[in-house]
Amino acid sequence: MYDYVVIGGGIVGLSTAFSIHKRYPHAKLAVVEKEKGWASHQTGRNSGVIHSGIYYKPGSMKATLAKKGSDSMVRFCQENDIAHDVCGKVIVAVDETERENMNHLYKRGLQNGLQVQKLSKKGLLEIEPHVNGVEGIKVSSTGIVDYKKVTEKLADILSKRGIDLLPGTTVTNIEEHTDEAVLDTSNGTINTQFLINCAGLHSDRVARLADIYTDLKIVPFRGEYFELKKEKSHLVRNLIYPVPNPDFPFLGVHLTRMMDGTIHAGPNAVLSLKREGYGKLSFNSKDAFDVLTFEGFWKMAGSNMKEGLKELVRSFHRKSFVKSLQRLVPEIQEGDVVPTHSGVRAQALLKNGQLVDDFFIIPGKRSIHVCNAPSPAATASLEIGEVIAGKVPSLTRKMIRL
Repeated sequence: MYDYVVIGGGIVGLSTAFSIHKRYPHAKLAVVEKEKGWASHQTGRNSGVIHSGIYYKPGSMKATLAKKGSDSMVRFCQENDIAHDVCGKVIVAVDETERENMNHLYKRGLQNGLQVQKLSKKGLLEIEPHVNGVEGIKVSSTGIVDYKKVTEKLADILSKRGIDLLPGTTVTNIEEHTDEAVLDTSNGTINTQFLINCAGLHSDRVARLADIYTDLKIVPFRGEYFELKKEKSHLVRNLIYPVPNPDFPFLGVHLTRMMDGTIHAGPNAVLSLKREGYGKLSFNSKDAFDVLTFEGFWKMAGSNMKEGLKELVRSFHRKSFVKSLQRLVPEIQEGDVVPTHSGVRAQALLKNGQLVDDFFIIPGKRSIHVCNAPSPAATASLEIGEVIAGKVPSLTRKMIRL
């Protein structure tokens, strides 16, 4: 019998286990992951950015935890010798029509307590000499890191502290009773006093296994990236972002220096018909059925049809993708980019067609379910773990194992 079991071997799941262990060091704890390794999906396939929190509504969990998480992530990397770089980024207004939205973003950065600086065109060019813009914002606290390495370090720490790590273990059913949760898995039955669901792309399905029913469903969006050829990497020094379209839920195509020095461009955001589908033609009948029979998806699609079609065109037409990059860096040509990895974002969507805009945690009888943790979840992961650890029962009387 475990005191706590965490489902999910991404950065949020392992950060949660890390925080629970810190709070209750004598608890018997396990992490269950269906893949054979850690950070196999969202964590290991994102842009590697340590976000500042400038985009998020003041007072929201995203805004609060991104800012705190940025600091704690950098501190964790420093304490564990994980390569990272707080290099800052620029957000660029490419023409006069974007000034108003950029000014709104600047004010939001100030409201969120960030170090943000307005840049003239001259100031912008001093930071990114090849960028196209009438003015910009410098966000000093933005950085880069390899989140897969962070996750692997968390796993290493937990393993050395006696936490049971159970990769290659798929949860097939959950029964919650008054005093325990019983998990049927591909490797036998697991009993625990309390369960924490951090299953990412499958978090809604794991919640339903535990008879947690809401009007929320995970809809997967694939993000595709290109990489600048090495001889063109000088066109981008660090990170270049556009002013986001306030009517569209994604940030838009941007340029990011990775820890290995390569420059990645993207992502676009297109519906995926497979929750772990990283190819353009990836398809899973169950995943597709879940999306296409969900009325919330059709309501969302109808209100975002114009931008959604643009994303779809960019997915299949490299020239269109490159045009979106040229708005930021005009010197980039079609022959300067090559395809690289793709990722899939787990976006929670409500039955009324509204995207769940903030982190979303649902309580069960003997469980907690993290059912929406999109970007900046990797940045905020250590802080999300602290929040969840603060919500789980102490189980004090049953934890004396000295």
